[in-house]
Amino acid sequence: MLQKRFLYNQVVKSMLLALSVLFIFSCGAESSPDEPDVLEPPHLVSSIPADGAAEVDTKTTAIQLVFESNLIVVSESKFHLNNNVVSTVTAEENVLTVTFSTLQPETEYTLLIDALALKVVNGGVNSAQISISFTTAAGQAVDITNKLAVDNPSPEATNLYSFLKENYGEKIISSAMANVNWNINEAEWVKQHTGKYPAIATFDYVHLPYSPADWVDYSDISVVEDWWNNNGIISAGWHWIVPTYQGSADYTYKPEETTFKASNVTIDGTWENAVAKADLEEIVGYLKLLQAKNIPVIWRPLHEAAGNTYEYTNGEAWFWWGTDGADTYKELWVFMFDYFKAQGLNNLIWVWTTQTKDNAFYPGDNYVDIVGRDIYNNAEAASIADEFNTIQQTYPTKMITLSECGNTADVSEQWNAGAKWSYFMSWYDYERTNDTNESDFAGTDHEHANAAWWTNAFSNTYVITRDQMPDLK
Repeated sequence: MLQKRFLYNQVVKSMLLALSVLFIFSCGAESSPDEPDVLEPPHLVSSIPADGAAEVDTKTTAIQLVFESNLIVVSESKFHLNNNVVSTVTAEENVLTVTFSTLQPETEYTLLIDALALKVVNGGVNSAQISISFTTAAGQAVDITNKLAVDNPSPEATNLYSFLKENYGEKIISSAMANVNWNINEAEWVKQHTGKYPAIATFDYVHLPYSPADWVDYSDISVVEDWWNNNGIISAGWHWIVPTYQGSADYTYKPEETTFKASNVTIDGTWENAVAKADLEEIVGYLKLLQAKNIPVIWRPLHEAAGNTYEYTNGEAWFWWGTDGADTYKELWVFMFDYFKAQGLNNLIWVWTTQTKDNAFYPGDNYVDIVGRDIYNNAEAASIADEFNTIQQTYPTKMITLSECGNTADVSEQWNAGAKWSYFMSWYDYERTNDTNESDFAGTDHEHANAAWWTNAFSNTYVITRDQMPDLK
């Protein structure tokens, strides 16, 4: 029995050995299996600007790269323009678009696309770095206009504009926003922690439909008049709230909360036209109270119109005045400007706020005196300076201002990096400064600009505070 089992095992082993030899022979060098296909990596064909290009327009905000095959972006963080991560990278078929905020004049730029940043559809990734270099053209000469947009400006408006122009590029003027609308609570808070007032007090006519009321009365201009009489500058904005629908007693500035159409404002007979004219008549009355006291106003209406329309693929306007597009917005701006002109208002210096890349929304040099930019949550002084320089190059006849800010790099860092704003204006912290008699008013923390930020600002000789202001009357 054991002998038979031994013979059986030997036969099995012989058969297995034969099969192994046969398999090895059949899979030998002359008949080895096919090697896996090598995945094709991205191959760059051309770019705009071309590699090595010179005299590239500083207004360029994107680089287009054309590849042989359709692409997928694997990692946006692997795209750098002069060591800075770019704003947005998109791929449509075989065209890659790299978007960024600013280009400075006479500067060499290199776009670096790191390995493993791109992938061919059904293909491989880029195993090596891809680079494109180019040089920008010389910038436009900055030549700030002497003429205000308004016809026959008041002597005080002329004096104020001249003061801004004389200090432009040499000094920066400090400003604080009211807590919501009609007070100097933020300025008082700054004074408490630094010993000085900002030079500019900024107000907001946001609650126009409710005034006069026991909690807001824009006809009581005592707070404004007192600031002006102490050589302070007056600035005002307008979060223009409109009915949520025709006949509604509820108001909003958010486009998603109202049926109010900006495109109907300039059309006689529409309910939007009737509402707008009534609001403009009312606010003219309040502004004329200031004009009667010879108080000029840095006037910033209809701000941030483009929202993030040009920043993101699905970007949108944040306020009703921008939601119907650039052409409608410009018509609305001119409609307001002409209405004020017809009413004899000549004490306003007009500020338009850019969102960058939104020149289509610009009302035009004849309707704008100063271009503002609102910046939040950016501690990178270099990128802030880049924004300033790009805006200045886009509007070389206008002063550029930091019309709103919050949680930004210190003023000293911005200034040293090259952001020579005409003035800066920090936004308010409602909880911190809504009541000057509450205990938390003494706190040094702040939602947008804490006491240390203000102390840094006022420690610089180029920052103008109210006590340093001349009499502009």
